[in-house]
Amino acid sequence: MDTSEGRYLLDDDAAEAPARFAVLERRYDAHTRECLDRIGLAPGARCLEVGAGSGSVAAWMAERVGPGGSVLATDLKPAPADGAPANLTVARHDIVRDPPPEGGFDLAHARLVLMHLPDRLTALANMVAALRPGGALLIEDFALAFTPVLRSPGPEATALFEEVHEAFVRVMAGAGADLRWAERSFAAARELGLADLRSAVFTETWEGGGEGIALHRVNIGQLRPRLLERGVAPERLERFERLLQDPAFAVTSYSLVSVWGRRPAEGAES
Repeated sequence: MDTSEGRYLLDDDAAEAPARFAVLERRYDAHTRECLDRIGLAPGARCLEVGAGSGSVAAWMAERVGPGGSVLATDLKPAPADGAPANLTVARHDIVRDPPPEGGFDLAHARLVLMHLPDRLTALANMVAALRPGGALLIEDFALAFTPVLRSPGPEATALFEEVHEAFVRVMAGAGADLRWAERSFAAARELGLADLRSAVFTETWEGGGEGIALHRVNIGQLRPRLLERGVAPERLERFERLLQDPAFAVTSYSLVSVWGRRPAEGAES
């Protein structure tokens, strides 16, 4: 994850990170690939992946563009590139403070990056600046504030989930995350002059004991000390973990808001 300010609480070095990456890959990669296909990611394209994380999307992009194309995957803490395809380069880069990567990219992508950056507008502008005229941008972030309970063993269980989740959201906001950024990302891209803007939202049902809902368990586990500081009692967190395993409980997934558009060609009006 590329965070530039060093305030990202779900550190990729934490013990919980591999489990978080696994959930994100299995539940959200298919949607991201579909968006990239709709943009028209083609063989020979030169791509930039910002905040590459575990690298699953970057690796798929490298396969899709083939040996005639290339992918530059950047992060503040880049994952090891052992076994990466020859057309995938991994590099340390700060999308806020460092100059945009040079060369003119056909496509730039960031998932779950901008919402965590206090200076997200600078990061977005730098991604646009890295595109060639006519190049495409895809940004994706969670709408964290929307997680309604769909099924519950009872009112107390619903209240428990809402209590812990709201505390999690407050902790993230206190570290600089913008929980409403996903709702504003389309307008922000338009303000930077992107044309042919489109959007899509992916959401699904997460049932107790299922794969997706494990993301709540991983995130809450990683932020447990901060949640305790916020006044969430230890027994409430223990009951929360048990609730996530209860098949009688179901909640809406984090909705992933995807926005894409193109930098206008030279001489074109946006």
